[in-house]
Amino acid sequence: MRVDLHNHTPLCNHAIGEPREYILKAIDEGVDIYGFSDHAPMNFDPKYRMKFEDMQDYEQEILELKDEYKDRIDIRLGYEVDFLDGYMDDRVLNANVDYLIGSVHFLDGWGFDNPEFIGKYESQNIDEIWQKYFDAIEAMAKFGKFNIVGHLDLIKVFKYLPKKDIKIITKDAIKAIKKSGMSIEINAAGYRKPIKEQYPSKELLQMCYEANIPITFGSDAHAIEQVGFKYNQALSLAKEVGYNECVTYINKERQLHKI
Repeated sequence: MRVDLHNHTPLCNHAIGEPREYILKAIDEGVDIYGFSDHAPMNFDPKYRMKFEDMQDYEQEILELKDEYKDRIDIRLGYEVDFLDGYMDDRVLNANVDYLIGSVHFLDGWGFDNPEFIGKYESQNIDEIWQKYFDAIEAMAKFGKFNIVGHLDLIKVFKYLPKKDIKIITKDAIKAIKKSGMSIEINAAGYRKPIKEQYPSKELLQMCYEANIPITFGSDAHAIEQVGFKYNQALSLAKEVGYNECVTYINKERQLHKI
């Protein structure tokens, strides 16, 4: 079973290509279950997010494509939601979709994965940055509204790595994810970034496996050619760590699949 649940559309204002093209590429790549999870709107950093008025059109278009291609591929509908206190909207959190990916892209308003603001890494203690990030992941898991943790260790994107043991930094977040019933994704976007590896790292994925936290897969595609990107490497890593199943969601209910 080939699964790819984290993918975007031009409505997020930084992806290119139409949803139909993504679907056709997914079919060519042999994907069995393909998910759209565009960046949900919020009243913060709207330049890179869907507009609230586009939510209905987005959902309707994906559902129409789901029906059109139902004999060729199983399409799922979701949102990637920023966990940011004061900016999460009930229209998104309560949307009638298959799943919600919860992601942390901001720390105290700092878009830490945006190259425009990379300089801030040089002016702060890197261990403190990492701890603050995983504290936010822990809080997101405890929030209880999301199904999937998006790119678990995104904070490594520019290869500013901690000196402190990663097991100490992440242990409370891992416990919270486990308790929440969330899954994590093996996200291929990191291969396209300075870190040049998947999210999460092998070490962190091993910790999730030992905690019995389920996995899913995502290309995090923002362009047609990125659909299915590095899937075989992600799959091999999952199996090497010990996983032989992955999860998907229908109406926010977990489905289990052999990989």
